Amino acid sequence: MRVGIRLVIAASRIITALLLGVMLVALVMPSGRAAPAQTQALLFTAIDLNPSGFSFSVAEGISGGQQVGFGFGPATGGRDHALLWRGSAASVVDLHPPEFTYSEAHAICGDKQVGNGSNHALLWRGSAASVVDLHPSGVAISVAQGVSGGEQVGSAPGECCGVPGHALLWRGTAASVVDLHPHPSDFSDFEALGTWEGQQVGWGSVSVGGGPGHAHALLWRGSAASEVDLHPSGFTESRANGVSDEQQVGEGVTTEGFYHALLWRGTAASVMDLNPSGFGYSKAHATNGKEQVGEGDPKLPPAGFVHALLWSGGASRVVDLHTFLPPGFVESRAWGIDETGDVVGEARITDLQSHAFLWKRNISKPGTSRVQNALRCQP
Repeated sequence: MRVGIRLVIAASRIITALLLGVMLVALVMPSGRAAPAQTQALLFTAIDLNPSGFSFSVAEGISGGQQVGFGFGPATGGRDHALLWRGSAASVVDLHPPEFTYSEAHAICGDKQVGNGSNHALLWRGSAASVVDLHPSGVAISVAQGVSGGEQVGSAPGECCGVPGHALLWRGTAASVVDLHPHPSDFSDFEALGTWEGQQVGWGSVSVGGGPGHAHALLWRGSAASEVDLHPSGFTESRANGVSDEQQVGEGVTTEGFYHALLWRGTAASVMDLNPSGFGYSKAHATNGKEQVGEGDPKLPPAGFVHALLWSGGASRVVDLHTFLPPGFVESRAWGIDETGDVVGEARITDLQSHAFLWKRNISKPGTSRVQNALRCQP
């Protein structure tokens, strides 16, 4: 449960960042300063998805013109409800099953949405009535974080006291669950966060010499035995958050203790550091196989507020998505990107008030079409 206070924003919910078909966007330059230095065809319209009657909302997944997330407010009695949008605040569908105390949706692919409700992993097909409880027997808590085709991934977190968490893979039912925890293993406390066409990503905690555990980014291909350790040299910890095609994205912790967004292509040695010059902090949350989205702190006034970021495969090829938002939002994060390059995330006004946002591309990126992507999302 969360409690929030609704504020009135005297600004348009849709801000079109378009100037006669050509837009100067703020790029992070090697000097670390943001400057309108290059004309780009990355023209976005920022659409506020926060539904009427909600004080707080977040959009975490996007696919085929649909977005998923969760929110709460007077309309929900202050409890999280899983939400599905089709491009506008007014299009919202409340996925909350009445038999659960709360619910959240975290990912979408085609006509399937996944998340959790009252500590149970859940799968939907576009309505509250369609919910399928994926919660496996023998665990206290489960959550689904990713979906692709006929697969869903998530975890059964350890409750406390040294009980390890397990990364889980489902194929549409609770009984289909596969435990991705290898035995024996140097790892413990696993979590799976994303899946795409037979690949699953997440992290596992490894302890050296009996000391405290350190997270390593991991890649699986459908079984515990297929585990690949993506942890790169030069980092103390790492996590993989998203996957598409041959790309995996996440973050690593440097020896100085700073988070850097990372991009892999199947091996630890393939890692690319996406942290832009001048940024002290960044994380990558999702990829569409060509571009990556996440967050970073530009170390520019006001200091300490993270901005939603879009990368095109390199640290210097980054766009600050926060610049497309209407006034009044102090912080933003990008959580998902689809095949056409549309992005979803959140923009924060106060600690207890965020709005789900869709950054919609006005000029489509070349690549996989929504029709092709929908076919790839089918079982």
